[in-house]
Amino acid sequence: MTGPRGRLVPRVARFAHERVLGWRTGSRQSQVLVSALLLLGVVSSFAVSLRVYDLMPVTAYFLWLLLAMMVLRFRPLVVVVLVTLACGLAAVLAQGEVALARVSGTVAFVAAGALILYQSSRQRSGLPSALGEAFLADLRDRLQAQGVVPPLPAGWTCQSAEVAAHGVGYAGDFLVADLSEDKRHLELILVDVCGHGVAAGAQALQFAGALGGLIGALPPKALFAAANDFLLRQQADESFSTAVHVLIDLTDGSYGIVSAGHPPALRWDARAGEWCVDTARGTALGLVRRPELHATEGRLEPGDALMFYTDGVVETRTADLDAGITWLQRTAREAVSGGFDGAAQRIIERVARGDDDRAVLILHRLPAAEYGRVAPGSAR
Repeated sequence: MTGPRGRLVPRVARFAHERVLGWRTGSRQSQVLVSALLLLGVVSSFAVSLRVYDLMPVTAYFLWLLLAMMVLRFRPLVVVVLVTLACGLAAVLAQGEVALARVSGTVAFVAAGALILYQSSRQRSGLPSALGEAFLADLRDRLQAQGVVPPLPAGWTCQSAEVAAHGVGYAGDFLVADLSEDKRHLELILVDVCGHGVAAGAQALQFAGALGGLIGALPPKALFAAANDFLLRQQADESFSTAVHVLIDLTDGSYGIVSAGHPPALRWDARAGEWCVDTARGTALGLVRRPELHATEGRLEPGDALMFYTDGVVETRTADLDAGITWLQRTAREAVSGGFDGAAQRIIERVARGDDDRAVLILHRLPAAEYGRVAPGSAR
């Protein structure tokens, strides 16, 4: 479309987009604009009520109260709620004789306004419900973005699967990844923050940011030492985490694993067709000043793989860690019997539902015969 009308549509769309982005920041200007639009709607409804009350009864004003609760912070919300209540009450009184049904509706209307103001005043974030939800979704997306493994050279695949406790989408399990500029060395850190679901989400985001700045800049044990100091500085009752770090040379398959209180890694031996338990152990981060960190080294031959997971995969209230690892070895062997593609998700789906977050990460070195059949990269 050309001409003035064709140029107007993109401008209007851009203006609306900028206003939405401004509202997402919670700025004073955006709140004033939204308040003005809501007040205009309330006044328009009041004008209709005076002419044809049955078309715009007092119950219809609930819509404005709900919209205001969703998009306004407390101070502008007070103004809009009070104006809405005043207009609704005036519309009822303007009808002269008030029927009993209108009285009960008016009482519910006033009570709803009072409850909305009370609920908004109790919001610790100071954000309206819709804006708070957008903020939490952004935090979740940032946490998940930390765990996106960069595309890997030919011959390697990496896949992960995660399930948050109670299905809330905010987990204390997270992954941090880094691929060197020459695409030779891959570093992966799988972390399990103390706590479950939303309770651990904020701490996980903070810790993921710290690890994201350390990975690739420090050797594995020095990285964990710095991460441990970071957690100790939080001075929180439950600020500890378990973690496992793997550094692998993608040219020859040699790797090193450092564990800090994390469940032992499993190594797939393609020749034997078995998942073998790695011996790296250690002390969880954030508990003592100098945690004990154990390391192991090995080499992945074509067809071999490494699997890392969090304790929610192998521990339950009725089974200890050793029994859970035995179960995982058997389940993972079945999951890869038909190929590694999607194996992490198949394993997660076999885990019994519980109150802990669960994560599985598999790094696989493809057999030479499969290099050309699988696109290089990672699957999440």
